This record gives sequence, structure tokens and C-alpha cells, in this order.
Amino acid sequence: MNVLERLDVGITLNDEEKMIVESVRSLAHEQIAPRAADYDRTAAFPWDNVRAINELGLNAMFIPEEYGGAPLSFTCYVACVREISKACASTGIVWATNFHAIKPVIEYGTDAQKKRLLPRIAEGGLASLAITENGAGSDATGMRTTFTPDGDDIVINGSKVFITNGDVADLYLLFGKWSEIDDGKDAISVLVLEKGTPGLTVTGTEHKMGTRASSTAALSFENCRVPRANLLGKPGDGLRILFGSLNRSRPSVAAHALGIARAAFEDATAYINERKQSGRRIIDFQGIQFMLADMAAELVLCESLLWRVAGMVDSGASDFGIEASILKMRASDAAMRITTDAVQLFGGYGYCADYRVERLMRDAKITQIWEGTNQVHRQLIGRSFIQK
Repeated sequence: MNVLERLDVGITLNDEEKMIVESVRSLAHEQIAPRAADYDRTAAFPWDNVRAINELGLNAMFIPEEYGGAPLSFTCYVACVREISKACASTGIVWATNFHAIKPVIEYGTDAQKKRLLPRIAEGGLASLAITENGAGSDATGMRTTFTPDGDDIVINGSKVFITNGDVADLYLLFGKWSEIDDGKDAISVLVLEKGTPGLTVTGTEHKMGTRASSTAALSFENCRVPRANLLGKPGDGLRILFGSLNRSRPSVAAHALGIARAAFEDATAYINERKQSGRRIIDFQGIQFMLADMAAELVLCESLLWRVAGMVDSGASDFGIEASILKMRASDAAMRITTDAVQLFGGYGYCADYRVERLMRDAKITQIWEGTNQVHRQLIGRSFIQK
């Protein structure tokens, strides 16, 4: 048993959760991974994978029991994200976005909102988190989408870009600014927009470098009218809700990145154990062993931090934003380095689509960008040490 396998054995899960993770691992290996290359080539949405995930009832793990779910630990959730992403990074994003988008409804929604909305996700619906706009990426306070109260309704006008699941979602957690609050920061609010609402238009989807089967859409809102009952919290609560949700979605992004990295590491290790150069296995060269050691060390350190942060979430901790930033930053940087080194270890074959390390390298890049660029996370981490 190598050091990574020992680390996996030590993940804190109860017996039911161990069975779930093993089921997900089998599903990922037997069904999701074999389809990944074709989905990447065609950029088609992975509906077969979504249906397979729903047959296991995986959405239920983050929905409270009283709303149709079967909740499990956050540790179990990120373990499943890692296994799915290891098999197909696009499918990992699709499923993890359900959690990112619906968790704020669970934490901040009213009982009536939860009763009406959560069962749809527990039963296999897709959710989308709509924050980013042209000119308002890492700085969400620059968004210009407006929420205008009109009697018992709210009228939405504006647009969003780079929205995961944006063209397929059943529910959107949508951020915008309350028209009657002047201060841009204090005006940020959040509501749930439902599929099929008049005035909601998908204006396009992106043709991307990686995670090509995960749809990334641009949305337009033209006088979309939703009931005021869809407002989450009060007008102006949006920034508080956003920061609370990001602290939990960033470890999820780290799990996604580490799934990609683990796949690349395992592929490269298997290859250099078999491939010979000058009559010797590639792994027998000391320089190659040094590369492998650096890759393994990064994986061990990042995965250890993943399980530590997941344990903090499960214990009910609320002040772990810096830990989440460190984890997301280091895991995504590691994924990019490890996939790049994996391509190098494959030589010319690594540059060809016949081997998945080519795809994994492309898939890894987005993990350094979304959920806050790593430059933003370095700023957050660094300024946390400013003495007041």
C-alpha cells in the first residue's frame, strides 16, 4: 500500500458513507470514465452520467431529510466529488455545482422555500449558481443585474456569463442588486429563479479549452418576473450569503482539482513503470523518481488539508475561510503542475489525445480560475495577517 492509498484508508467516514464512496468509485470507473473522452471530443452535455448519478440518488446527500434528502457528511461529499472528477472532470463540475447552488437555500431559506425547492434537487434536478458578469468576475460587487420590487413580485433585468449548468438548470441561485438600495455593496441580494421563467434567455455557450462537456452559458434577463417569495433572506443579504457559500464551495473545487491530479499521477506512474528507455524502465532513472516524489508529496499535503478542512465543516466550524482559500489555491496549483508533469512523463504520447493526460492538463487549468482566481486567494491569505 503506497502513501496515497494509506491516506485514502484514513478518511473519516462511517460505514454507510464508505459504502456510498465505494459505489461512486465503481460507477466512476465502470460508466463515467469510459465516456469521458467522447464527451470531451463532442462537448455534449453528459446526460448519461447525470442519469447514472441520479440512479444512485447522490443529490440526496446534501439535502435535509425533511425535504426529501438523505444527508451525509461534507467529507463524504468531497470524497465523491474527487472520485467523479477523477473519472470525468466535466461531470464532476456538473454534479458539484448542484451543491454550490443549493447549499445557500438550505442554510438561509425559509421553511416554505425549502419545502418547495429542495425536493426537486433531491430527486435529481440540476441547479446553477449565477454570479459572474462582464466586468464583474472576481469582484462580485461590480455586478449590474437589478432586482426591482413590484408589489408581490420582483422584476429582474441584466445578464450573466460563465454560468455552469446555465443552459440545463432547473433552478438558478441568482445574485443581483436591489434597486432601492443605493450602496452597490449593500444592494447585493439573492433569489431563486426557476427554469422556464418568461424573459430568461440562454444567449450562448462557451467553447472551452477543457471541461468541455460541462456547459458554460451566458444568460439574459429581460423583465423576468418572480414572486417575492423567491427572495433568499432580506434585500441586501446577498454578500453575506455569497461569502458563506463560497467557504464551502472552495473545498469542493479543491476536491475537483485533486481528482484530476490523482488521475494524472496514477496514469503517469503506471506508464513509467512499463515504458522502457535505453533498456531501462523510465521509473528507474533517478531524475524521474525526483519528479514522481514531488508530485506525490504535493498530493499528500493537499489531500491531507482537504480532509482537515472537510472535518472543520462537519464539526460546525464557521471561521475557516482562510483555510478554504489556502486549500483551493494549493490544490489547483498542484493539479496544474501534476498534469503538466504527467504529460512530460508520457513524452510525445502525452501531447496526443490517445492518452487522457492531454485532456487532464486542459481540465486542470480552470481550477486555478473559478471560485476566485488564485491571485485573489493569495491576496485574501496575505492580508489576513495584517495586524490592526
